Amino acid sequence: MIRRREPVPFAFVAEADRFRSNVTPPPRERASLGQLAGRWLLGLTVVAGLVGSLMIGMPALSADQPSSQQQQSQASDGR
Repeated sequence: MIRRREPVPFAFVAEADRFRSNVTPPPRERASLGQLAGRWLLGLTVVAGLVGSLMIGMPALSADQPSSQQQQSQASDGR
């Protein structure tokens, strides 16, 4: 069966997959020394914050804490 091609109102839509641009984008601007130092400082601050919170939080998560269950309340003594 022969298929009849319908006209497309926007021809560029039909040929979008074959379109190649011959215009090259401008080269990326290199980051300055101050920007690089700022990025490193920000990254170092984030990592230090994560490590510090882990170091502070680890004692609270450890299971070998002295247990306070040996102290019984007066209600459990039956008084």
